[in-house]
Amino acid sequence: MIELVSVENMRRSDKYTIDNFVDSKELMYRAGLGFYNSVEWTGPVAVVCGSGNNAGDGFVIAKLLHDNNIDCCLYIISDKMSEDGRYYFEICRDAGVAYKFVNRNITDENQNEVIQTAGINSRFSFKDYKMIVDCIFGTGFHGTVKGIAAEIIKAINESGAYVVSVDINSGLNGDSGMAELCVKSDLTVAVGSFKPGHFLNMAKDMIKSKVNVDIGIKPLDKPYKLLEVTDLTEVFPERKNHSNKGTYGYLALIGGSLKYNGAIRLAYMANAAMRSGAGVVKLATPKSICRELIPNILETTLFPLSDNDGDVVFVREEIDSLIKNVKTVAFGMGIGLSEESAKILEYLLKVYKGTLIIDADGLTIFSKIDKELIKNAGCKLVLTPHIKEFSRLTGCKVAEIFASPIEKAKNYAKENGLVLLLKGPSTIITDGEEVFITDRGCAGMATAGSGDVLSGIVAATCAYCKDLLLATAAAAYINGRAGELAEAEFGSISMIAGDTVAKLPAAIMEIQGIERNDK
Repeated sequence: MIELVSVENMRRSDKYTIDNFVDSKELMYRAGLGFYNSVEWTGPVAVVCGSGNNAGDGFVIAKLLHDNNIDCCLYIISDKMSEDGRYYFEICRDAGVAYKFVNRNITDENQNEVIQTAGINSRFSFKDYKMIVDCIFGTGFHGTVKGIAAEIIKAINESGAYVVSVDINSGLNGDSGMAELCVKSDLTVAVGSFKPGHFLNMAKDMIKSKVNVDIGIKPLDKPYKLLEVTDLTEVFPERKNHSNKGTYGYLALIGGSLKYNGAIRLAYMANAAMRSGAGVVKLATPKSICRELIPNILETTLFPLSDNDGDVVFVREEIDSLIKNVKTVAFGMGIGLSEESAKILEYLLKVYKGTLIIDADGLTIFSKIDKELIKNAGCKLVLTPHIKEFSRLTGCKVAEIFASPIEKAKNYAKENGLVLLLKGPSTIITDGEEVFITDRGCAGMATAGSGDVLSGIVAATCAYCKDLLLATAAAAYINGRAGELAEAEFGSISMIAGDTVAKLPAAIMEIQGIERNDK
């Protein structure tokens, strides 16, 4: 697993390292050198600096470029330098590194003259540069980019040059991956550790590739963990011949209604569970829509539920029969918001002893259920909301969740004693203590049925993996990876949820290290 360190954790860890182990100027030099060694350079290079220590990293980089005879020029937006930043700026100036202050009425202290008077209202261009180094803002930036910085960021994005960002793209929030305006990079070189903002929300659209350089800062607090393929081998071991379908778990999927039957989507879910290794899948749905499902499912068992005009009706004996010896139940996909649906969920919370996965309509019902019933539930709970569904669960505005997705997810999971899988471009999985993130997935998965596929996978992995948090995280990983493989074949516009299901075997075999015949 790759460690991801929050902005505050990194700030405190950086200070602790400087106070106890490494001089601040040495640490800044390590950051600049690590960055320099991570890039294949082609001049001329514009090194664009803001203020503070992020600018200081840029000054170190400019000096290294100069020392290696790579044509470069410093563009400095602010004269508000940190002590260490000014130290390296003066080294650059004394060595003859070209530099320009890019603001109105900034004077050089030593030359006492205006070096550059390009202001906010002038049109700035980097057309003469093949590469641009972005050192304007660091991971501590929050808010809205304004003034000359906004003008410069727009110029960088329009330049056509190869753009490399130091630590994080200027304007991109280091914790949330959100921005109103930020630099779009070809490469981002994280310093010390990756931050959540390198992966969450808008990050995939703003960062083409990324690497991290270790400069000797050890996190003080527990980092978050980005899943790698090698972390999941224990979830998908080679299966023994001396086993049977019961070994890998019976599971039940409860969903559908006449109005929202989504026969194909229910089939996607059932097939996804089978392709993810479930022993037996029971698809429980209103009896009036069962006929539509028969041609679309594989080796899934249909379990008809009593209904009234296509809406499921709670019949205690039916639910008891359904959940007998079932390790996991997934509830809510297309089931509607009727009182009868709510009765089923309430009954499951009271009597079911396995793992209950709640998605879609089930989440809306869950958001209205008495907190004491949730607190005293006899089953383990896994919730799989997207942002809007999570907003309903928490009462927080969507913008508030986007601004702090990890903390919101972690707090909700801890308060309610459950595992939360918060869907997004990168997915957050937490039990309130540990936080896993997977950046697998792609734009082509923004299509009807993708959530149902994930629910089926989660139900399967939770049926045969005892570590509930890891099982849920593994489901998110293989779902995203299968989606990537599907997009590679069908494209982001044309792929459908069923294409993700078809690629699940390949995604699982990658984890197992098995060569595929179709390569």
